[in-house]
Amino acid sequence: MIVCTETVFTLHTTHTSYQLAVAPNGMVLHTYYGTRLPEDVPSLADARMPHSDPGCWPDLLPQELSGCGTADNRTPAVIPEYADGTEAAAFVFDHAVVTPGKPQLPGLPMFRTGEGVETLSVFLKDAGGLVVELRYSVYEAEDLITRTAVYTNAGTQSLTLHKAASLSVDFAPDALELITLNGTWAAERTLERAALRCGIQSIGSMRGVPGHAHNPAVALCHADTNETTGDAWGFAFVYSGNYLIEAERCDAGERLVMGIHPYHFHWTLAPGESFTAPEAAMVYSDKGLGEMSRRFHTAIRTRLLPPHWQDMAAPRPVLINSWEACYFDFDEEKLLALAQASKKADIDLFVLDDGWFKGRNDTSSSLGDWAADTRKLPQGLPGLCKKINLLGLDMGLWVEPEAISPDSDLYRAHPDWAFGIPGREPLEIRQQYTLDFSRPEVVAGIWQQLDAVLQSCPLKYLKWDMNRSLAQVYSAVLPAKRQGEVYHRYVLGVYELQRRLTEKYPHLLLENCAGGGARFDCGMLYYSPQIWCSDNTDARSRLVIQYGTSLFYPGCVMGAHFSTVPNHCTGHISTVEARMAAALTGTFGFELDLTKYTEEELAQLRSFVAWYRAHGALLRGGELHRLVNPDANGLGAAWMLSAKDGSEAAVFAVGDALTGSHGTASLNARPRLVLAGLDPAAQYRDEENNTYTGAQLLTTGLELPGGYGQMPAKIWYLKKV
Repeated sequence: MIVCTETVFTLHTTHTSYQLAVAPNGMVLHTYYGTRLPEDVPSLADARMPHSDPGCWPDLLPQELSGCGTADNRTPAVIPEYADGTEAAAFVFDHAVVTPGKPQLPGLPMFRTGEGVETLSVFLKDAGGLVVELRYSVYEAEDLITRTAVYTNAGTQSLTLHKAASLSVDFAPDALELITLNGTWAAERTLERAALRCGIQSIGSMRGVPGHAHNPAVALCHADTNETTGDAWGFAFVYSGNYLIEAERCDAGERLVMGIHPYHFHWTLAPGESFTAPEAAMVYSDKGLGEMSRRFHTAIRTRLLPPHWQDMAAPRPVLINSWEACYFDFDEEKLLALAQASKKADIDLFVLDDGWFKGRNDTSSSLGDWAADTRKLPQGLPGLCKKINLLGLDMGLWVEPEAISPDSDLYRAHPDWAFGIPGREPLEIRQQYTLDFSRPEVVAGIWQQLDAVLQSCPLKYLKWDMNRSLAQVYSAVLPAKRQGEVYHRYVLGVYELQRRLTEKYPHLLLENCAGGGARFDCGMLYYSPQIWCSDNTDARSRLVIQYGTSLFYPGCVMGAHFSTVPNHCTGHISTVEARMAAALTGTFGFELDLTKYTEEELAQLRSFVAWYRAHGALLRGGELHRLVNPDANGLGAAWMLSAKDGSEAAVFAVGDALTGSHGTASLNARPRLVLAGLDPAAQYRDEENNTYTGAQLLTTGLELPGGYGQMPAKIWYLKKV
């Protein structure tokens, strides 16, 4: 619901409100974001002037869009350069419009429009000629508000945007903490939390993709905020390229700015032209980080994912990926043996990973030549797919569409399609270059190849990988003054190719990947309902990785596989139950050589596959409650997924959280795990026919059985009697 007067605009969701108001001098102020207010609440702007000198006001007032060079000395959201060389902007209110639904962003992903969505457009103008439409879309039931900005040159001469943020939020002076998800390859999205210091703290990427180091989502909270109590504000960027998130603390308060990274971003607008910034999504919770996460999860599942994959009750295939079983060393006979063993484990889908295309025996060649290597697959993909299908399995495939090998037919035919700076030695990373997807003809060329592959046989799944950062970003077809557009146009090209894939093949299960989890963001989730969470499938590591990821993203989008021990990435050994706990609360698949498994071991795997099928709707669509958060070493964690009505729940306890050596429970000879999300007045029964009252489970908790050895684990399913 959006309630407007001439100068006050209040956005209401079911549990939250956001307000902006026009000051007497025309400046648009941010006045409130928090717990739901009355519908007709008046302006909450501070009636006191911040300083006796009006010239100081821009630096002290909480602005809804901050300019630069006009006395607001905090980090700006916008930096325009006008034709006379000046870089200054001070925005004042012009008019506002409320519309049902939500306009599509040109070439960009976004949380989808539909019933229950309204959009407020607030138009601001600068004396130099730049007009900005601040666009707020309200998802009332989901407690979600999305924001973007459309920058239009209303002047008579060209101007250039050097920074064009999607979101800027000012907070009154407060002691806030910043939560970020940081890491590296095989250790992505490790949660870090620290008090905001005076000055600017930032995360971002100049890699061309969000990268392993930081995720494009952050939260602000108070020091006493925990999983169940306290204020939490969450912000996620719906974008898959370079980004910058800045949090500044100064005497005027705190400011959060989110948008495309200004590094090598220079977008020139001729008179009348516009630039649309990517979308940012935000939620608020007064019930701690857990409720903040659940609101993001619901919005992602119901408003962001591709429509075909939004029904959490619809089954998802249980897959096996060939990578850790075969790497590059395979032929058709070996693949079929793995497929036969997979069928014995009751797996649905066989995915052929890297190495299937012509001449590809290691990382040194062939990227860009998307045709089967007939030395490995004598009858090509159609022949293999037919044989896989006859075994009762569907088939999927790995591709890396943005990459090109120097040793490839495509590079020999089109060397100018790869990024490279004239006069510099081409830079190989992983023995490959990156295609210039800012060029429509390059996107069209790769689409032609992928479309031919998908038409050649009935593939049900495609894993889209991207294994290197962008470097030497230069387009051979753009003039010098437009090279600052290439990074963003590259991302638009990636989105265009994924749009073509998903529109022509809406039932194709597309899973994004980028050297593991280097492009795990809301932009990708608009096209693919799941993203490979990390190349590290070790259960201990996944406790930490998936815990951090869950702060913003639901388990149904986290690519997670059961793999062998010792783990190929870490060498750790974990129990079958621990590895299953991590995989079952993601997308659930396998990545190991099942031809080495005995009949008894395969039967054990079948029991977990059957359990996943029986409870898949709960695992994909249930409400997450983090019960015991993992330490940095992943030595234990506990979590649960409950139905929204409390009718059922799945509970997982791993490592120290099972043995009771976590927190204060370590002092208890009979440790228990206190649950959440259940009906206190109901009775519940587990699969061993034990019964519990809801009140018991929510207060004294579930008695833990203990456990010994390398990462013990236990899984419970509880059903209301």
